[in-house]
Amino acid sequence: MSIHKPVLLKEVIELLNLKKGSVVVDATLGGGGHSREILRKIGDGGILIAIDADKEAIEGFELKVKSEKFPPKADQPLAEKVEGNIFLINDNFANLGAILKETGIEKVDAILADLGWSSDQMGDAHRGMSFLSEAELDMRLDQRQELTARKIVNEYKQEELERVIKNYGEERWAKRIVQKISEYRKNKKIETTKELVGIIQSAIPKKFWGKIHPATRTFQAIRIEVNQELKNLEKFIPQAISALSPGGRLAIISFHSLEDRIVKNIYRANARGRVRTDEITGQTIVETAPEIRIVTKKPVISGEEELENNPRARSAKLRVAEKTKKQ
Repeated sequence: MSIHKPVLLKEVIELLNLKKGSVVVDATLGGGGHSREILRKIGDGGILIAIDADKEAIEGFELKVKSEKFPPKADQPLAEKVEGNIFLINDNFANLGAILKETGIEKVDAILADLGWSSDQMGDAHRGMSFLSEAELDMRLDQRQELTARKIVNEYKQEELERVIKNYGEERWAKRIVQKISEYRKNKKIETTKELVGIIQSAIPKKFWGKIHPATRTFQAIRIEVNQELKNLEKFIPQAISALSPGGRLAIISFHSLEDRIVKNIYRANARGRVRTDEITGQTIVETAPEIRIVTKKPVISGEEELENNPRARSAKLRVAEKTKKQ
């Protein structure tokens, strides 16, 4: 099993501006690397609300904090204190508002969302997330939901499947790939990752395979559709901004252009506020004050040292916003 390495850990902790006693949401717990460092930073008086749609991620983190020997911190025996100040929530971050209401916490000081998949999730063969291992086509983060990759590739209409692969995978060969899928499934259902990879490879001429695996974009697109990743992100960000205390910060790490565009655009919209010009006086009237201040004018990316130790950090972009103090 690969060891999960939290991306941009140092930068996240610094930019979230955490203090002893802070109330923090890790909206996408995953392997728990960010959460463990957050716990060290906020101390005994702080509260961590750790959310993940993946039940195994929640259970795995609970086991880690009970049994694992963390790097020694003389003033913070982490393994002893965690159970007293942490909420573990098996839910989707798109339901952040309802989750906080259920915990009885109205406002928080910091929120983190790492939109990448943990190494544990990608390497878990039974999920069928990766084109590198043979598995049943599943790709669900939340095993309770009905929609699977198998259902998408076998039951979506051609135009619908082409839309998914073209829009979410930004795949130039989407039409040919869907044609090949359609031909294949007339005779047999597509059951495994290996079958799907073979179909994709047959659709793209070898000379156009390039540096990345030819199945990369299609698998990305199907994962996004299965887990409704972009729609959930669009739901999550306004709720996160609303949940922050004045001066509180929201940090989001994205891994591809579609996610980053959503984050950037929603940040910008909430940082502008709404104004209008009075028709008689010509004066500018502020109807809605800006809700946030954008802390990172450009996305923060990984340095050379991190990239050497964790190549998957290459596509990571961190954007941070701060809740305005006057509403």
